Amino acid sequence: MATATFILLLLVLVALSGVIVRFLPIPLPIIQIVLGVLLAWPTDGLQVQMNPEIFMLVFVPPLLFIDGVLAPKREFDELKGPILGLAFGLVFLTILVFGFALNWLIPAVPLPVAFALASVLAPTDAVAVGSIINKNLVPSYVMHVLEGESLLNDATGLVIFRFAVAAALTGQFSAADTALSFIAVVIGGVLCGGVMLVVTAKLLRLVAKLGDVRSEVEVLILILLPFAAYLLAEHFHASGILAAVIAGLYISASGLFGSLSVPARLQNMSLIEVISFVFNGGVFLLLGLQLPEILRKTPAELSLYGSVAEPMVAVFLLTLILLAIRFAWINWGSLMRSLVARLRGKTRRRASMRIKIVMSLAGVRGAITLAGILSLPLALPNGSPFPARDLVIFIAAGVIICSILIASATLPFVARGIPLDREDVVANEERLARVTAAEAAIARIEQMVDESQGDSEKAAIRQAVANQLINIYRQYVIAGEADEQPSHHLIPVITEMREAALEAETAALAQLMRDKKINDNTMRAIMTEITMQQALTVQRKAR
Repeated sequence: MATATFILLLLVLVALSGVIVRFLPIPLPIIQIVLGVLLAWPTDGLQVQMNPEIFMLVFVPPLLFIDGVLAPKREFDELKGPILGLAFGLVFLTILVFGFALNWLIPAVPLPVAFALASVLAPTDAVAVGSIINKNLVPSYVMHVLEGESLLNDATGLVIFRFAVAAALTGQFSAADTALSFIAVVIGGVLCGGVMLVVTAKLLRLVAKLGDVRSEVEVLILILLPFAAYLLAEHFHASGILAAVIAGLYISASGLFGSLSVPARLQNMSLIEVISFVFNGGVFLLLGLQLPEILRKTPAELSLYGSVAEPMVAVFLLTLILLAIRFAWINWGSLMRSLVARLRGKTRRRASMRIKIVMSLAGVRGAITLAGILSLPLALPNGSPFPARDLVIFIAAGVIICSILIASATLPFVARGIPLDREDVVANEERLARVTAAEAAIARIEQMVDESQGDSEKAAIRQAVANQLINIYRQYVIAGEADEQPSHHLIPVITEMREAALEAETAALAQLMRDKKINDNTMRAIMTEITMQQALTVQRKAR
């Protein structure tokens, strides 16, 4: 009963935070952290003891999976250079530099534990950044790089975190063995994610063939996909995190969404956003719930002179170290890409200093960092407490809050005035998608009319309906959809033609995306409109 009450309370607070943010100029993660603190404060407030393994299983797979589903793949492919540099190169640099720096500054933190902390501090949170800065204030490619980095460095950082924790537990470390294990874990994670994605797609196709299966069953199968991918990979000692990422990234390519019924697609579109909002909010609320207890256990290692401000100053300085590492890598990466372009005889516009500062400040830590650090074991195999556990949790929580506060205070001002992309790019792309889809629908309608030429009565009806529908499609492209009420006896014919036309639109959009003429966001926007029309058609057919 207590667990059920706690879950319901979390859901209420997540919803409440979404209302409060409309009235206060404060980032949503900060509001959620404050609500969690208020719930746990003072000492007789709600106290929650998190099970690390359950926490990692429940929160990480769906968050990474949804990030992968919503990721703009075309832009990721175009920007793979800077994205991969940040997701892998910067992660390794952060772990090495920050890990050694932390061990040197605070010797009480053993080196493996310092590397473990650095590993969970390496991943960034693009969702938190999006809640801080209006996406209309920065060029779209900047947000695409940040989103791509966030998705991949989550997997990279948490995989390395796993090895660092293992080294802390066993006291043994071999660079060669770790490198080979890392490669095996990564490959295993990719394979498990791909296998589970294929299995799920085939299962949904089987469900579709059975017919008369509730759409909720299809949606539930889709919801379970990231958890299944994660558990399968973990069973084979691979990266469950990477498996969830791969399942999300390649879900469109697998044709899985096409296997869903129209009602299931409609439910899925809304559910993805809801799950992302709830799980991200839940993690920040849990951070707030843990914060009073973390503060009460302020490590003595950060209070050498007994000052209350010392721990906060220490966390602030550690956050600045992370910012400095990030800024240095971004500058170096930009310089290297410009040098390579020059050697190849290509011209490349270098990022301005303001863009580099924005990308450095946007390295906000969030849900994945908290999920990782709270998953630290409570004890070593011999039963003794895990070394410096409270200390590194305190530092991680402090860096999350500090990075969000720094970004909130600076990003809106630094980003203001940066030249943006041409506004007509998105409009042109959407117009291309609409025109192509409408032309495909018109061609399919005309084909259906030609197929019925043998039956004069049927052909006459189809021709009349076809003229009406073609006119509607032309008007939809030019001036918006015309909503006409057809005669009752024409409804079955209109329904048949609408279904065929909408399927043709869907196929045309899929071809445009395969040809990289539109991106996932454009595809999703137009597919939402098509799905709504399909839902109306199905409902009309059922009546």
